Amino acid sequence: MADRQQTEPAPQWWSRPEGTADGRRDGVPAPRPETADLSVDGEGDGADEGERNGAAEQAAAPAQEAPAQEAPAQEAPAHEVRYDPWGEQPLQAVDRGRDRRGFRLWQVAALAAGTALLAGGIGGYVGVLAERQSSTRLKLPQAAVADKGRAPDSVAGIAATALPGVVTLHVRGAKSSGTGTGFVLDPQGHILTNNHVVADAKEIAVTFSTGESVTAELVGRDSGYDLAVVKVSGVRGLRPLSLGNSENVKVGDPVVAIGAPFDLSNTVTAGIISATGRPVTAGGDKGDGSDISYVDALQTDAPINPGNSGGPLLDARAHVVGINSAIRGADKDDPDRQGGSIGLGFAIPINQGKRVAEELIATGHATHPVIGVTLDMDYTGDGARVGDKGEDGKPSVTAGGPGARAGIKPGDVITKVDGQRVRGGDELIIKIRAHRPGDPLTLTVLRDGRERTLGVVLGSANGS
Repeated sequence: MADRQQTEPAPQWWSRPEGTADGRRDGVPAPRPETADLSVDGEGDGADEGERNGAAEQAAAPAQEAPAQEAPAQEAPAHEVRYDPWGEQPLQAVDRGRDRRGFRLWQVAALAAGTALLAGGIGGYVGVLAERQSSTRLKLPQAAVADKGRAPDSVAGIAATALPGVVTLHVRGAKSSGTGTGFVLDPQGHILTNNHVVADAKEIAVTFSTGESVTAELVGRDSGYDLAVVKVSGVRGLRPLSLGNSENVKVGDPVVAIGAPFDLSNTVTAGIISATGRPVTAGGDKGDGSDISYVDALQTDAPINPGNSGGPLLDARAHVVGINSAIRGADKDDPDRQGGSIGLGFAIPINQGKRVAEELIATGHATHPVIGVTLDMDYTGDGARVGDKGEDGKPSVTAGGPGARAGIKPGDVITKVDGQRVRGGDELIIKIRAHRPGDPLTLTVLRDGRERTLGVVLGSANGS
């Protein structure tokens, strides 16, 4: 549309409704009175106030008083724009601020989508939890936590009592090193172990069940009994083990062995006493017999392996009844030879260990009970035969010795000690060393085909 005033007759809906004094919309101001010319500062061009009022009254006259005849249209000035207060787009409008409108469609859709996603996530999470509890994460039945205490005579109870007094020995020699076991004898720090554990030792380290490790010194040792005593200093809170009585041990009694097999410290095994009075010899590596030990041993099926040597064998009251010392393995020539324990372990009776330990602590040496005779170790018959001659051509029966006083003669065959059968020279030595010097014994002797009973009081000799 050109920028000019409408020249056609105004449509009927442009006319002010009849009977309405003022048809303006709310907030639309009344039209300004038409004047010939108004200056900005309010000063006129010479027309008086009355003329202006008259012009205003004429402009305010009702529209229906205008002549019915349509006046010819006149061309309006180019700068003048007709004001239609009832038009669709009035030239003036009142600023009422921003209209308050409801949520738009896209906002509603976004809100609905977000709500759906949130609900779906929560539902999925709840579903996963339900599935895990029902299938993936099963809850199997389990016993409740019970009293951790154990009966004192159970294996666990015995172990708990004895372990604080058991130690592991790490020994370093001039050419080799090894591991063994020992146990505390007294609060002064004396520890009993096997001789073959500390033989030729240059350094000895003792490790307690708590993990504390200290150095130890050798107090004394005896190869004939395979026993030794070492001592630690400056250690507080030592827990000596209680010593039992090996005379009370019976076949079938339950026992517990503690040691460090293959350097596995504080290892506990259990079994029974399989036999008593087993004659066992060990050592002999030197070839001259000076390192052979003779043990009237307790036999047990409690697993004992290298490293258990010197450890305690305990009864049901956690009393030491033996010192684990040797095991019997399969024959070396057997191609199926099994290493380690095969259920044949041997322990030195504690009665013998106690006596030897007391002597080692007191003097550094142990004494051996003897009968003062030299045996024929090549004799293959039943019993122990007294040799015809002793070492270096000396008499086989020591003059003035216990055997001579009892009436033993060269060539006699000793078959029994205190009524117990003796099958060879080793067994006789073992039976004698199971006693103390000064103990009386009854020997059964076969001479010229006749048995004789002789009484002997054991003498004493220094050990090695």
